[in-house]
Amino acid sequence: MNGDSLRATLERVRERIESARARAGRQEGVEIVAVTKGHGDDVVNAALSAGLRALGENRVQELAGKVERLRASGRGSAAEWHLIGHLQRNKVKQALPLFDLIHSIDSERLAAELSKEAQSAGRTVVGLVQVNTSGETAKSGFPFDGAVDGVARVCELDRLEIVGLMTMAPLTDDEATLRTTFRRARELFDRCASLPRFRARHLSMGMSNDFEIAVEEGSTMVRLGTVLFGERQR
Repeated sequence: MNGDSLRATLERVRERIESARARAGRQEGVEIVAVTKGHGDDVVNAALSAGLRALGENRVQELAGKVERLRASGRGSAAEWHLIGHLQRNKVKQALPLFDLIHSIDSERLAAELSKEAQSAGRTVVGLVQVNTSGETAKSGFPFDGAVDGVARVCELDRLEIVGLMTMAPLTDDEATLRTTFRRARELFDRCASLPRFRARHLSMGMSNDFEIAVEEGSTMVRLGTVLFGERQR
């Protein structure tokens, strides 16, 4: 893949995002997180060449390799790395120096471990709290009922800067189900906005199969892989 071919695809995707914003009468911008997980360095370089700076990974080992190689090439400062997958507590120390934003703070135990390691490292972790607004038992995240109280407790932890929420919708074509999932996340986002230390900057929701609906329902950050790069290599 090269930057020129990706630019054409990216233009079409941005047009779809703008159309969704217009349909909803929204003024807020929508940021694209280019999901490079499972793709090689050629895709990372194409994304950066096309002007995509936020890159999403979900495995610490894969993220570490890409960060190291990009730094060695002299382009390390060009990327903003987003950790979008579940982070195991025993991987926190390794992951901490690699990402700029973590989307998936999905439990108080993980938040506490991030806080502890951030204090040891003398840095601040910037992140989103993951909420489970679909009600699926297989999904991680704070359940809808009680989520605001959980977010409030996470916000009180040292060295954590919580700048929004993230949710994942079910893998379905049922529009009503998708809209309900996204609307509930937007409701929680609005309710959390009044919490001390909560920074209501990002609502991360929407992927390649449902991002237009997510934008219509209030997403400010969409996580896009297949629609930009095609199917993953692995």
